Amino acid sequence: MNYRDLKSIIEGLLFLAGEEGLSVKQLAEVTEQRQDIITDALLDMKASFEREGRGLQIVQLAGTYQLATLPEHAPFFERLAYSPSRSSLSQAALETLSIIAYRQPITRIEVEEIRGVKSERAIHTLVNKDLIQEVGRAEAIGRPILYGTTPAFLDYFGLGSLEDLPDLTEFENTDQLEEETQLLFQKLEEQQLTFDDVKED
Repeated sequence: MNYRDLKSIIEGLLFLAGEEGLSVKQLAEVTEQRQDIITDALLDMKASFEREGRGLQIVQLAGTYQLATLPEHAPFFERLAYSPSRSSLSQAALETLSIIAYRQPITRIEVEEIRGVKSERAIHTLVNKDLIQEVGRAEAIGRPILYGTTPAFLDYFGLGSLEDLPDLTEFENTDQLEEETQLLFQKLEEQQLTFDDVKED
């Protein structure tokens, strides 16, 4: 593997890892390269990003490396997050939110195992909209972030508490996670539509 390809692969891995990041050891294991080569590549990439004025930067936090946006661009991200055209939740975001609401606290990996697809973007959207938040760290390798809903989530759906979520007891015996996920999504979507109708009245 040449050096350029290695840096490209590392960039992709950091993108997929999201806010949980990856350690030099993890990157070395995945790419089958020595740790000193990975460290050199990361430092080279970090300098290259800064030199080229990229919209992303490589940061080191708690022993892991992550891709992150630039602090000076924050006002633009806020405009996007609160843009009227982005006020409603996508199906992916609603589906992810439903899983977190009913199974919290839960990690991103667990959400993805249930959905069967990557959920980092949906989780990022939900965090930006203050519908979910970090509630702790799982006792697992890498101590992944545990997510739970926020008080804003209750307001968004017109709920007094989590006990007011649509009752799913009739589906407790299902063995099909995909079917259960779809049911959760449909229930929350119905709840949102009902709440939106009340607001319009």
